Amino acid sequence: MEVTVCTLTRDRTAHLVNQVRGLLGSTRSPDAHVVAVMGGEDPRPEVPATPWPTRFVAAGGDGDLPLARARNAAVAVADTEGVVLLDVDCIPSSTLVASYAHALDGFDGILMGGVRYLPPGWTVDAEQVPLDDASLHRLGERHPSRPEPPGDRVARPTDRYELFWSLSFAVRRRTLLERIGGFDEGYGGYGAEDTDLALRARDAEVPLAWLGGAWAFHQHHDTYDPPVQHVASIVANARRFHEVWGRWPMEGWLSRFADAGLVRWEPGGDVLELVRGPSEAEMTAAHRATAVPREDARRA
Repeated sequence: MEVTVCTLTRDRTAHLVNQVRGLLGSTRSPDAHVVAVMGGEDPRPEVPATPWPTRFVAAGGDGDLPLARARNAAVAVADTEGVVLLDVDCIPSSTLVASYAHALDGFDGILMGGVRYLPPGWTVDAEQVPLDDASLHRLGERHPSRPEPPGDRVARPTDRYELFWSLSFAVRRRTLLERIGGFDEGYGGYGAEDTDLALRARDAEVPLAWLGGAWAFHQHHDTYDPPVQHVASIVANARRFHEVWGRWPMEGWLSRFADAGLVRWEPGGDVLELVRGPSEAEMTAAHRATAVPREDARRA
């Protein structure tokens, strides 16, 4: 099946360049690459030339990261039957595109490959193409809260829809846009858009499966635990999720925000209000520079 790799970026040009270099080493090249740009720096001058077409799409950029809108914008301009959504932080293994494309031929659902986290300070030799899968796999750490995918390219179905995340997955374009309805753009920034999509996929009886061979290597960037820099969009998106599904998502984060006085929240009720933004001291305290994030609390 022909596949387009779709990614989204804001001020992550170095990561995007490494993603393209990974694609250049693929055993099966993508048929196209779409990059949704959410404002910030213009990555186009730095991206290496490729034998496949690369299209850059403006996906807005005011305020917090418009993740749902950017993913939909990238998929909307893809003209292949299959789409691979790969976050810009992720370098594809040499077999990621081939594994996803092969599996989509016989599986009409959402496929999730494995992800390993590269350590802080990791860099790659600018002349090293293709990248070395074995070395990256050895350097990378697995996420302790996520299962390892199977060792072959056979889709292994799961009913654990709460484990879906959009870091790396593949699906038929029509299934994503028509059966599931794409990402809900009512989620305006960061948080809950993944869980919402997973629940709608479940309700639409779209199967979810793990897939071997589709490894991605996550490039390190500093994170915040909890993500206090996104508190405003997390509050807005949690309220959206509560309206749709009748329960609160991201309860771990909301609880920690409430304990810090950033929000007012009634876990058993309907109240969630933003009280204030984080102070500089709270930003510093939440900053983390580890390779593997804790399991994030946005999972429903």
